[in-house]
Amino acid sequence: MRDVLTSTTPERAAQELLGRRLRVRGCEAKIVEVEAYGSDASGPWPDPASHAYPGRTARNSVMFGEAGRLYVYRIYGIHLCVNITFGPVGSAGAVLLRAGALTRGTDEAALRRGRTGTADTLASGPANFAQALGISLGDQGVDVLDDNLDVSLSDYRDPGEFLAGPRVGILRDADRPWRFWIKGHPAVSRYRRHSRA
Repeated sequence: MRDVLTSTTPERAAQELLGRRLRVRGCEAKIVEVEAYGSDASGPWPDPASHAYPGRTARNSVMFGEAGRLYVYRIYGIHLCVNITFGPVGSAGAVLLRAGALTRGTDEAALRRGRTGTADTLASGPANFAQALGISLGDQGVDVLDDNLDVSLSDYRDPGEFLAGPRVGILRDADRPWRFWIKGHPAVSRYRRHSRA
């Protein structure tokens, strides 16, 4: 799996993650929606919407490292979003996990979210996904391809039929079709175009 994530394109990396299960400390979710983000401006996938586009910073440095690591960041100063890195070392890429369907730990996820919900609603949307699974900033850089850790990605993949389209809420490069989701799955989040895109 690491070889695939290391030597692949953003589209292929996103598709490789779709339909896999992410296990996090007693909870597990099938990944049903993802978005790919490319590299720094000089890399093979120039992507002005990527955090890595301006170059390496303290915040995005994990994106420039080994494929298969968690890249966790805070959005709007409140919510966390979680990504899995791809590409060769030095050429940044990450796939945002936008939505999941819980396959284990639904009650625990509901407690984390502070609300009732179903396996298909509790981890729908990127901030909800991170919160439901209990992902924290302390998980930054964790190797999800190491089965010995309490955060790991399954080898098994079952995306079924999936679709592609533009990424959600992106101001720059808004029409790039690097969002992928399992067709008809109830956990997939709603598409919202940036108001100024």
